[in-house]
Amino acid sequence: MASGIHFGRIPANAVHLCVDMQRLFAEDTAWRTPWMPRVLPVVVRLCERKAERTCFTRFIPARSPGDGRGTWRRYWERWASITLENLGEERVELLPELQAFTPPARVLDKAHYSPWLDTGLATALMTGQVDTLVVTGAETDMCVLATVLGAVDLGFRVVVVSDALCSSSDQSHDALLDLYHDRFGQQIETAECDEVLEAWA
Repeated sequence: MASGIHFGRIPANAVHLCVDMQRLFAEDTAWRTPWMPRVLPVVVRLCERKAERTCFTRFIPARSPGDGRGTWRRYWERWASITLENLGEERVELLPELQAFTPPARVLDKAHYSPWLDTGLATALMTGQVDTLVVTGAETDMCVLATVLGAVDLGFRVVVVSDALCSSSDQSHDALLDLYHDRFGQQIETAECDEVLEAWA
């Protein structure tokens, strides 16, 4: 299925889930995502229109190398420079341009790629009778991927804003957008910001 909004207008109570647009991915760290500055103005446009319907996630690294359970322990040994004691807690903050939207936008902290583990997010959305998520953020092939596939499993309609995603890998970014079209066309729509805003009541 091609890009575009295929299943009707986006309901007024949809939630914009903006994934991990944080300083640690924008600044000079081992996890810098080079084209985050390019998509930031698009995310800002969406937030300007839908701040009260926006939830920002923040990926919170382990405090020290070797923290974590199972393979996460090895992971934080490999990425010791990103642990809080080495990175500095201020680096987990949202980009300044997005902090301006909180409140009314909310912030959800998570310790994993997925925002669905140990956060209560699914319960909160379902309690609010939200059935549609508009997804932006970083990185397309890491935390955004975990967010999108978890939302699909939970039965949410997912609208991925294709010009409001960024990754360190152009190849993976492009491959995932193709995968959504080819394999998840009944559950995931991809569209650029202008079309999303036009469709969102």
